[in-house]
Amino acid sequence: MNGSSRSTDPLPRSGQSRQVAAALLLVAVAVAGYFLLPLHRLGPERPVLSWSVFCTTLGMIGVLILRQIRAVLLDRPGTRPGILLPLLVCVSVLVFAGAYYVLARRPGEMIGIRTRLDALYFTMVTLATIGYGDITPQGQSARGVAVVQILYNFVFLTAAATALSRRVRRAVETRHGAREDS
Repeated sequence: MNGSSRSTDPLPRSGQSRQVAAALLLVAVAVAGYFLLPLHRLGPERPVLSWSVFCTTLGMIGVLILRQIRAVLLDRPGTRPGILLPLLVCVSVLVFAGAYYVLARRPGEMIGIRTRLDALYFTMVTLATIGYGDITPQGQSARGVAVVQILYNFVFLTAAATALSRRVRRAVETRHGAREDS
């Protein structure tokens, strides 16, 4: 690889590796947090707090995703959507899993969720649009959260994936063009 193609990289490879490692560490911390946070303090006993935490967290993640998408569309230099977008997607999955876990504490809301892993599994099944049917939202609140997740997946996560693939395609085209020029 010659020096001219390296100049198209915003960060040297070692910097990229550190950012990927940092992102993986953040995902690991988020997953650990999901399993360790005192979610038992939320739920039917504190509905205003529970819904406030859910809506605020999801809204903040949505804003951050939109900011990253905007940075990709405007082709801002130094933007690292390949690091931040997947991290935000992981955190949004954990927020929905937490909401399902908390909802399952109210009788009749979620059938089949007994553990946090069950809630995470249901969130991933919903995200992947698989729908095995072993866990089902029965109550109106649970069905409402499922509808919100489906819409959130459709709008935010699809847009994030599209922006990320667009950025990757541009990077490949730039590198390919730099190789042809040399």
